[in-house]
Amino acid sequence: NAGTWVTASAHIITAVVGSGVLSLAWAITQLGWVAGPVTLIIFSLITLFTSTLLADAYRHPDPVTGQRNYTYMDAVRAHLGGLKVRLCGLAQYANLVGVTVGYTITASMCMASVRRKKCLHAEDNCHVSTTIYMIIFGSIQLILCQVPNFHKLSWISILAAVMSITYSFIGLGLSVAKVAAAQLNEGAEATTTWPTVSEAHRLWKVFQAIGNIAFAYAYSTVLIEIQDTLKSSPAENKTMKRASFVGISTTTIFYLLCGCVGYAAFGEDAPGDLLSGFHQPLWLLNVANVSVTIHLIGAYQVFAQPIFSLVESSCRQRWPEVKFVTTDHQITIPFLGGTGFHVNCFRLVWRSAYVIVTTVLAMLLPFFNVFLALIGAASFWPLTVYFPIEMYIARAKLPKFSFSWMGLQALSLACLLVSLVAAAGSVEGLIQSLKVYHPFKN
Repeated sequence: NAGTWVTASAHIITAVVGSGVLSLAWAITQLGWVAGPVTLIIFSLITLFTSTLLADAYRHPDPVTGQRNYTYMDAVRAHLGGLKVRLCGLAQYANLVGVTVGYTITASMCMASVRRKKCLHAEDNCHVSTTIYMIIFGSIQLILCQVPNFHKLSWISILAAVMSITYSFIGLGLSVAKVAAAQLNEGAEATTTWPTVSEAHRLWKVFQAIGNIAFAYAYSTVLIEIQDTLKSSPAENKTMKRASFVGISTTTIFYLLCGCVGYAAFGEDAPGDLLSGFHQPLWLLNVANVSVTIHLIGAYQVFAQPIFSLVESSCRQRWPEVKFVTTDHQITIPFLGGTGFHVNCFRLVWRSAYVIVTTVLAMLLPFFNVFLALIGAASFWPLTVYFPIEMYIARAKLPKFSFSWMGLQALSLACLLVSLVAAAGSVEGLIQSLKVYHPFKN
């Protein structure tokens, strides 16, 4: 607990900036030059506001001197309790499962892109399936998920931060170069009209774009954990509010640059994955795609570890007498001086099954934009808006139908409606994609 607002801001930027940034140019394209940036700014303001509410929930009952809550669910349990704790857990862990599936899709897509771009430079017709790369990614995760105390390896976060910054700046730099090559005018000629598609189709794409933007701001679930790294003087909630302002402001400026410059570079032909729209220079694109892959290999485990921990601890409590669940077996590695590690049969089977299931789900639904939008739509309202507002109302003891209570409930309701339309757009996009997709073939 020795962190400062500087370290907390860095953690926030690391948590927010991820593979979601690659879809922002496409999202801005669907919304247009005015509505796109405005939507980004609105989402950032909502996230900043609810983050300040959540910062006060770190301690209970007093935000300065109360007892610490070390996780998001601990905060909900302390402030709200009852059924809402279970609903929070359901939302959190469903989001974590969705993220691991989404990361499998994204990483395999980037690995396939390296092969595809090399192939395109060698021959005219080139078809590269992502299925084999999903199997490769899943195989890597099968090994990593058995590493003991993986969640305590701090260098994973540092590596992820470096990789995410690398591919984000490469995407931004290539977009700037493309705009400069087009004399800064061709992107500006892009409009928000699509003469070849119906108004209904255009509207569904707009809803899906909102989901993509929501996914880009999904970091509230780790805010309490970030706040737990801060020293207690000055008060953690004040430090966290300052860090949230700096981190979210910096991220929003970067998002606006990536989204708007990407739109300017490609116009209405902006790809769902920004990097896939470029073909030169090959080496730089390979660096970017490899960076995404490395980032997501570690990020998958970071998001999967809480799921592993929940299931394993629950099973140990429920079946303490079952040796298959509770007993660790010492395995010695030959030729390494007797070095060994502990293997738990239940952990081996359960974690392997989880990786296999998420890999198969990714194979069945390998749609980058649609899946990220669906995750963003499903998680934004409950985790970023609803629970922080409800915890603030409970802590402040706001009377029902007071001005503040009605204002907060109106904000929550508005965000719920936005999440619902974004989810509807994502589901519609998923349905349309499934009509032309043949699993394990294309």
